[in-house]
Amino acid sequence: MQAEAIMSKPVVGVDPSASIAEAAGLMLSKTVSGLPVIRNDGRLVGIVSEGDFLRRGELGTERKRSHWLEFLVSPGKSADEYVRANGRRVEEVMSQDVVTASPAASLAEIVELMTRHKVKRIPVVDCGKVVGIVTRADLVRVLLNVLPDGAITVTDDEQIRHNIATELAKQKWTGNDLINVVVNKGVVKLSGAIFDERERQAAIVVAENVAGVKAISDDLYCADPLSVILVS
Repeated sequence: MQAEAIMSKPVVGVDPSASIAEAAGLMLSKTVSGLPVIRNDGRLVGIVSEGDFLRRGELGTERKRSHWLEFLVSPGKSADEYVRANGRRVEEVMSQDVVTASPAASLAEIVELMTRHKVKRIPVVDCGKVVGIVTRADLVRVLLNVLPDGAITVTDDEQIRHNIATELAKQKWTGNDLINVVVNKGVVKLSGAIFDERERQAAIVVAENVAGVKAISDDLYCADPLSVILVS
């Protein structure tokens, strides 16, 4: 699936010359936490978000430092912080280094961009112009559509066991087939050794995601890796 298939459009954007009040009001009325900053010709020049409004002089939340720390801050950085805390136009407080994606970008690429750059929204740009935007909410909507609804039923215990064992075999944390799986009338019993308590929940999740599973019995025990070496 590509960005163009899930992106929100038309894009709710704001002009660089708009006031802070206009941008804040637009965010609230459209129930969004950020806005692409777009010129009249459709070109993206920045992005403004709720985070850009946190440190404001009007709120008394502008950044404050002790005198000796303030001495270490360069005049340029201090001036930039003053503008962001007191600027009246969007272009004065917006972030100019915007992470963008093409309409053909995959969901994996979108998520990687969000994670790496720690952003919540990715404008989709084609030929220099904004054609859409992908937010975390858009990804959640896709997830909701692809999650199993429980309508599929599997009654064959051996098929259920096979599906669980196959998925476990793909995971590097399973410890070379140390987890045993037994299925009786849809009830899954997990037994054997794990070496980290986090592996317990991972094994349970594997079983939960297999169609036909009615319940899970956890008989896994967490072993000291050294004890396994000594026994072998």
